[in-house]
Parts: sequence; structure tokens; C-alpha cells
Amino acid sequence: MRIRFLEKGGQRAFLDLVIERVRAPSLRGLLQFGFDVPYSTLKNYYAGVRLMPEDLVRDFCEVAGIEFEGLGVEMVGENWGKVKGGLVGKRI
Repeated sequence: MRIRFLEKGGQRAFLDLVIERVRAPSLRGLLQFGFDVPYSTLKNYYAGVRLMPEDLVRDFCEVAGIEFEGLGVEMVGENWGKVKGGLVGKRI
């Protein structure tokens, strides 16, 4: 499942809060806590280009001491926002 924040800019605000709570110097500093996420993907999450997976959000909440239930998020499917491909997108 992917997590979609209800308010605009909520994903960036959440990551800023996590950075502040764990006292990381920057977004790249979050990687020192053992998260298995490439930095380029983390930048996409920060910019709001991609939605974060539920397990990563829960891991960030656990490390930063944030309660997950109070975030104001909704769960969307893994295929949310993907482009249909294959025979559906092919016109003859």
C-alpha cells in the first residue's frame, strides 16, 4: 500500500518533521539510520513526485517517535497513478 497525505505538501512536511526529530543534518542524513532507500528515491518522496510505501512511513514514525494514526493520510493501492500499458495503451 502507498500513503497519500491529505493536505498539500504534507509529505514534505512529514519528512521535515522526521529530519528534525532524529536530528539528522539533511535528507541524506536519514540514510545513516539504516533505511534501505536510494537517495534519489528519497528526493522524489521529498518533492512529492512519488508516494511513499506504508512500511517506510511506519519505519520513519517509529524512529522519529511520531504517532502514525494522527498523520492525516489515506491508503491507496500499489498501482495508484500508474499508466496503463500493454494492449490497453496500444492503438491499431
